Amino acid sequence: MSKSENRYLYETHMHTRESSACARNTGAEMARAFYEAGYTGIIVTDHFYYGNTAVDRGLPWEEWVSRFCLGYEHAKTEGDRLGLQVFFGWESCYRGTEFLIYGLDKEWLLAHPEIRDATIEEQYALVHAAGGIVSHAHPFREEPYIPEIRLYPEYVDAVEGVNATHTSPASLAHFNPAFNERALAYGREHGLPFTAGAEYWPLAAGTLCFFVSDMMVAKGELSGLDPKWHKPVMLLYWAALYLISAALWQ
Repeated sequence: MSKSENRYLYETHMHTRESSACARNTGAEMARAFYEAGYTGIIVTDHFYYGNTAVDRGLPWEEWVSRFCLGYEHAKTEGDRLGLQVFFGWESCYRGTEFLIYGLDKEWLLAHPEIRDATIEEQYALVHAAGGIVSHAHPFREEPYIPEIRLYPEYVDAVEGVNATHTSPASLAHFNPAFNERALAYGREHGLPFTAGAEYWPLAAGTLCFFVSDMMVAKGELSGLDPKWHKPVMLLYWAALYLISAALWQ
């Protein structure tokens, strides 16, 4: 596949060795792999403070954040060299229930240490106040580290409808297509847009091609518009994301 044929091919759920205990490849290695696979961009979503993080929780907040962001920073440096778009995000965890956070940055984390211990409701409010997005990661996955399935349709903007580790023949972890089927049904029931990700790591090496609207890029371009147009433009992109998702997962 050439990049010209897949202009909006993004990975939205990806971990790095620098920041996630589950990963074996560095941010730079991941950036090269996705570039060579024909992707337009990636969103680095390493496991956050109470998740499967590789960063020592005993560190002061500023140092913890700095080390947590290394995987993204290494991926960004390599992506810039190659021409691959690289965005920052993270995967938060609340007693096994996980959420993908998009649209914020390192400076925001440094200025908001309260996000570390925020409840799911508080997380939604904090992320939204800064213009970010919350997507419920693999909401129906069943694993020992997830004590129960808990759903929060009122505190998310989207649902990870497809996680490739649930369906790929190459997956060595979490394999169960029903997890995706239930997530898609749940998203449709509540009228939520879908994200899709490979949750790429060597223990679950399968990837899934998917298309999403170029919302993150568009959001970065809003600064030049009159503020009154910000919300309509973002609503337009949310509508595009929903329509594309609906067409893919019908």
